Amino acid sequence: MTTPTQTTPLSKSERVYQTLRERISDGTYVGGFRLVLDQLARELDVSPVPVREAVRRLEAEGLVTFTRNVGAQVRGIDVHEYADTMQTLAYLEGAATSLALPHLDASHLERAQALHDQMRRLPDIGFDPVRFTELNEQFHRTLYSACPNKHLISMLEREWRRMALIRRSSFAAIPARSRESVAEHEHILTLLRAGAGRDEVERVVRCHTLRTRETYVAARATPVGA
Repeated sequence: MTTPTQTTPLSKSERVYQTLRERISDGTYVGGFRLVLDQLARELDVSPVPVREAVRRLEAEGLVTFTRNVGAQVRGIDVHEYADTMQTLAYLEGAATSLALPHLDASHLERAQALHDQMRRLPDIGFDPVRFTELNEQFHRTLYSACPNKHLISMLEREWRRMALIRRSSFAAIPARSRESVAEHEHILTLLRAGAGRDEVERVVRCHTLRTRETYVAARATPVGA
């Protein structure tokens, strides 16, 4: 029987990585925030080595940039990259959800409704944009999960991962959009229960995601081509 060993530098590096990534994702560290290795090492009670390793991983993922004479900084949101990714998600989700229609059953709709109910209550109990985004992603995944085209599903998962690298929640910048999004989810569920056609469902799902894209881009006041 093996005995527990002391925490290795790798596990320390992983712990630091998870902490820094979480702070970047939830907006604690905003774009331009400097990651000072010695300061972080003292705060997290580790040597500078695991901090350096964690920062290199974050740089490889595109969450951190390194500039000579400045050091490591949190990468700001590239609004163009965000807009392109959201546009891609909109078209892929619309297609996948419409293809899933013949395969959706009561369990899918019940799961989507439960997620929808949680999202609807969030603004009333203290809005948490990260939690809202998590529920929103689960809602959409539930509706297109029955899509028989696995290549399309793989493309969607890739875009969701890309979005997670850009920022965990865009709703932090556009909290008012959350109520509109919930209302649009209600409309989507109504269409599905009523047996709406594939073309209508695809259009409504696509437009729903594009509205979030447009709202965020407008909030950033940066023109982005459609």
